[in-house]
Amino acid sequence: MPEGENEGEPWEYSLSIPNDPRAVTISRRTLRLILTVHGLIRLTDVAELLATELVSNAVRHTKGPAALRVRWSAGVLRIGAWDADPEPPEPPGSFEQPGEGEGGRGLALVRACADLWGWQPQARNGSRGKYVWCELAAA
Repeated sequence: MPEGENEGEPWEYSLSIPNDPRAVTISRRTLRLILTVHGLIRLTDVAELLATELVSNAVRHTKGPAALRVRWSAGVLRIGAWDADPEPPEPPGSFEQPGEGEGGRGLALVRACADLWGWQPQARNGSRGKYVWCELAAA
């Protein structure tokens, strides 16, 4: 499909993932495939980075299952990760703050690269949890 040919039609995908670090790679590759078949290749690099951070947090900081959700509507790509921990995510830090290693920079990266981001409490399949999301505009 040529680049941008089917951008006007809304769509949504959801991928259930186990609490397994390998799920991050699977989620990233699945996202790349989704964006490629929908002609949104130009968003792939940033979208993969954002999805990696969101899914990594869901897998690293919770004990239960997780899910990746990707939605396209009205020229906006929304990428989100659901996890089984209802506690809000830690507020994003700053890249300028000296940190303890590489940890804790994921949401700062999401905030820096996405047009918009947020979180909300959300139940899935009877489990309480949260949904952390970010958006990228096509333009």
